[in-house]
Amino acid sequence: MWLPDETFKSVIQHTPLISIDLIVRNEDGEVLLGKRVNAPAKGYWFVPGGRVRKNETLDDAFVRLVKEELGIESGITRADAKFLGVYEHFYDDCVFGDDIGTHYIVLGYEIQLVEITVLKGSIKQHSCYKWWCIPDFLKSKDIHDFTKKYFKF
Repeated sequence: MWLPDETFKSVIQHTPLISIDLIVRNEDGEVLLGKRVNAPAKGYWFVPGGRVRKNETLDDAFVRLVKEELGIESGITRADAKFLGVYEHFYDDCVFGDDIGTHYIVLGYEIQLVEITVLKGSIKQHSCYKWWCIPDFLKSKDIHDFTKKYFKF
């Protein structure tokens, strides 16, 4: 469902957004991260994911996000993923600027890609994608702290 910018800005200002984060691992245990082009978290490496839309089931949102964020149409479903838990992300800015903050309620799901292909992910949210070794990205200042929290046990 599409909302005019002013309506969506009001939603961000007054309510938390529900989203799904995709923690994507390959056969070598590396994790896929995208370089964010939009606020919040602009300029940071972050896991793929996105908002759940009004009247969209979690199952439908999951399939849509796998397709939109990763470019995969192979039928990966929420039932194929490992649920990692519920997380909260608070940002001082939003896609419309830094005059209001963003609050996300995030459902984290881990999936494994058995056969690595060239991913054709979202150019709206990420300028590029990269596979990262967990010890390397836990040390990096370019990886957003909310992404690192999925891997700190």
